[in-house]
Amino acid sequence: MNQALTQSIQNCREHIDHYLLQKLQQLPMSDARLLDAMRHSLLLGGKRIRPLLVYLTGELKAVSADQMAPVAAAIESIHAYSLVHDDLPAMDDDQLRRGQPTCHIAFDEATAILAGDALQTLAFELLSQAHAFSAEKRLAMIQELSQAAGFQGMCGGQAVDIAATGKQQSLDELERMHQLKTGALIRAAVRLGAIASGIEIPEHRRYLDQYAQAIGLAFQVRDDILDVTSDTQTLGKPQGSDISHHKSTYPSLLGLAKAQQKCELLRHEALQALEGLPYNTDKLALLADYIVQRDK
Repeated sequence: MNQALTQSIQNCREHIDHYLLQKLQQLPMSDARLLDAMRHSLLLGGKRIRPLLVYLTGELKAVSADQMAPVAAAIESIHAYSLVHDDLPAMDDDQLRRGQPTCHIAFDEATAILAGDALQTLAFELLSQAHAFSAEKRLAMIQELSQAAGFQGMCGGQAVDIAATGKQQSLDELERMHQLKTGALIRAAVRLGAIASGIEIPEHRRYLDQYAQAIGLAFQVRDDILDVTSDTQTLGKPQGSDISHHKSTYPSLLGLAKAQQKCELLRHEALQALEGLPYNTDKLALLADYIVQRDK
């Protein structure tokens, strides 16, 4: 991986983890077990791609990491909540996440549900208190994140995923599902960064959207490939879970070689979109490379 991107990822992890831990420690104590479950789910590790996108989009107009922290933390809180609920017995019934027991295994099912709920609401509390930004920007960010996380985005995509389990999807159906389930939150990360940093020119917003849509789908295609080619220890979650749950994937519909070609095509689309922006987008380009080349 490129050294500049490696350093950005490391800085993002350290900065966002410190900020999130600080925010959890500041919460008034109501139930220690619930707080432990939230901490377990939020600080378990992970690639931190979504907060990194917030930070890197902010960097396009020199907005500091400290200013962007509540925005980045909000989207990571939503992502963490979605994973907690996704792992539940009623959903995918997974026992391993990021190499550690999933929340409902480490605690119990009821605590996991509440931890997910609390992380979701924490996200909007963080955005509402992001006082480095105007009330108008905070409202716009809350609206953006709520749409991406709800019926029109991630939750809607999860519902489609559940309904499609055990059924053969077409490529168009599979892509639409992933645009909602995974892509909506990745697009939201870039859009939140654009709102916070004051990127207002419609053409620039459109190029950023095209970039985010391409890497969001590439992220999922690469996940599908790794579910076939990698192993549980490397992934930190059960390898082959898509097959065991009888889900349609890009390798199952296209074959492994064509799925890899699809990933490369999406990377090219992402880089093309960045060429239309009048900013230094080198790190965003490197991130697109990383997404299609990662091994976990």
